[in-house]
Amino acid sequence: MEEPTTGTTAMMVPWLLLLCITAAATSGALQAHAQLESNGFISIDCGLPGQTGYVDKTTTLSYTTDAGFIDTDAGVNHNISAEYITPSTPTSLHSVRSFPSGERNCYTLGSLVSGLKYLLRGKFLYANYDGLNMLPMFDLYIGVNFWTTVNISASDVEVYAEAIMVAPDDFVQVCLINTGGGMPFISGLDLRPLKNKLYPLANETQALVLLHRFNFGPTDSHTIIRYPDDPHDRIWFPFVDVENWVDITAGEKVNILDELFQPPQEVMQTAITPRDVSENIEFTLDLESFPRDHSLGYVHTVYFCELQEYPSSNALRQFYIYRNGVLTYLQVYTPPYLAGDFVNSLKPFQASQYKISLNATAKSTLPPIINAIELFSVISTTTVGTNSQDVFAIRAVKKMYQVQKNWMGDPCLPETLSWDNLTCSYNSSRPPIIRIVNMSFNDLQGGISPDFAALKNLQSMDLSNNNLTGSIPEALSQLESLKFLDLSNNKLNGPIPSGLLKKVQDRSLDLKYDNNPDICTNGSSCQPERGSNLAIYIVVPVVVIVVLLLVAMLYFCLQRKRKQGSIKNSVKLKNDGDGNSSLGLESHRFTYRELETITNNFQRVLGRGGFGCVFHGSLEDGTQVAVKLRSHSSNQGVRQFLAEAQVLSRIHHKNLVSMIGYCKDGEQMALVYEYMPEGTLQEHIAGMQVVN
Repeated sequence: MEEPTTGTTAMMVPWLLLLCITAAATSGALQAHAQLESNGFISIDCGLPGQTGYVDKTTTLSYTTDAGFIDTDAGVNHNISAEYITPSTPTSLHSVRSFPSGERNCYTLGSLVSGLKYLLRGKFLYANYDGLNMLPMFDLYIGVNFWTTVNISASDVEVYAEAIMVAPDDFVQVCLINTGGGMPFISGLDLRPLKNKLYPLANETQALVLLHRFNFGPTDSHTIIRYPDDPHDRIWFPFVDVENWVDITAGEKVNILDELFQPPQEVMQTAITPRDVSENIEFTLDLESFPRDHSLGYVHTVYFCELQEYPSSNALRQFYIYRNGVLTYLQVYTPPYLAGDFVNSLKPFQASQYKISLNATAKSTLPPIINAIELFSVISTTTVGTNSQDVFAIRAVKKMYQVQKNWMGDPCLPETLSWDNLTCSYNSSRPPIIRIVNMSFNDLQGGISPDFAALKNLQSMDLSNNNLTGSIPEALSQLESLKFLDLSNNKLNGPIPSGLLKKVQDRSLDLKYDNNPDICTNGSSCQPERGSNLAIYIVVPVVVIVVLLLVAMLYFCLQRKRKQGSIKNSVKLKNDGDGNSSLGLESHRFTYRELETITNNFQRVLGRGGFGCVFHGSLEDGTQVAVKLRSHSSNQGVRQFLAEAQVLSRIHHKNLVSMIGYCKDGEQMALVYEYMPEGTLQEHIAGMQVVN
């Protein structure tokens, strides 16, 4: 039904506060198994100790502890003072979780469906749980959007904050913000799925915050209607004024056809009418106790149903509907008999007060009637949180490293509450993104989280001065915007990914990795570099020992075959035309005179052994070599020398020196090797200082 804009004043009568009425419940034991019930409900008893929940016997709803919905180190559990527990105090309000530290603390409710509509409700009963008798005031946020201010007016007052909103993602966060008015706390948290046709003014850009929801007709202030009578678990509080109103109750079922609000039968089967039939219905609902400016306005729904048969054919119930003195329904209204009906806002209206007047027409023989009313303020939900992929990634990082800073709620918004160690980039046309992560000196343990690679817009990351172990993830190479990466002063090992090395080479990345003794800087091969003692101490000794064993075994076999005469010697000698013997190998053959030139007349001695001395030399192209010259006093014969040369010429390994050539010039015999400047294996095993 259509409704024009707002008006001014009307007669004021006593009003009741929604937030000051209590609800009754009893409970039984239940083991909490899952976050969602089969109907999609989430019912959390905040501050309930342990892991065991219960079933409320009045509502039959299953309540669970808040473990798993909030960080384990967030908040402190308390029981309310026993003096405030009465038979009508719901079990779900017997405990609270308070938040003495942190400016923002958030609950995360998951398993939602993005784009669907939900009822979200927070419950608060202070009841002097901390023994301080200091009534707090603090803010609530739905994600990054302001929800309401929780203002505890008395220790025994139950405060309910309720909103109808569209989920922007598959989860929603409820955050308590310490604004300096006292320590935030919460008693319970509920989430109920709604059909998307319900409450059409709740959409992707705005949510409805409940101010009042009243059921007219009950005479007992404890007659509260909720689940299972209301399948959506809305809480309908009684509006009682026995002095001025007469309650009407229908004995028959009311036909409720509307798909926009669907009030429960029990609400539509009761109504009120003036005790004096010549009077009208007028009342005022409070706006002043809600301290924030609701600049987007208000919306309401007023429910009607005729519950009485007219006493005669001339009887008529007919009235006008006014809000703040202005006609809101342009036609004369007559409620339908035993059929639910409503008059609602088609758009938000502005008002400084809310007064309803139902005035009988001159033709009406019966006074006005009303069954129920809902009043909401409208809040904006257009503020979009941080890029969802960034949120997913940084929360995974938080979980892996058990970060205990202010990492609660949205990483970037509000800007005043953005997470420590993160720098975000803000753009009015798109969600914020994470640009810089600085987690140095955070005592991070374990490996580098692969989830860092999901921060696609990351430009700088500093993980230095922690206790990180393991290898550097190759996935970090995929961060196209990354310009700076500091991994220094950790315990990382293995090769630097080739993708990162390429970025370093093309100067698109500044990479720091010093003081990680086990990192290889030359790609996946991890080949030891000059100056790398790790490769010499570990890789080379193992490989050399294995090769020497193979050489010894081969030499033993050759000697044995020669003595037995069963086969010819495997090293073939041939005449090269100058009366000397050649090995018939591909290695370069040096003359003795060439060796004199190479070694500068055998000036620098590198070492001595049973074969003879080893001299330092340099080829014409500058290649440094080691020349192993056979001494005339050596007991190693020509055939042994040739056998060693034959074997070494066939063995090639990246961790062994290569044989460059040989010399067999008359009686002069020598082997020419690649020069290794780090000293001998024996010296390194013994820990000796090498002097080049």
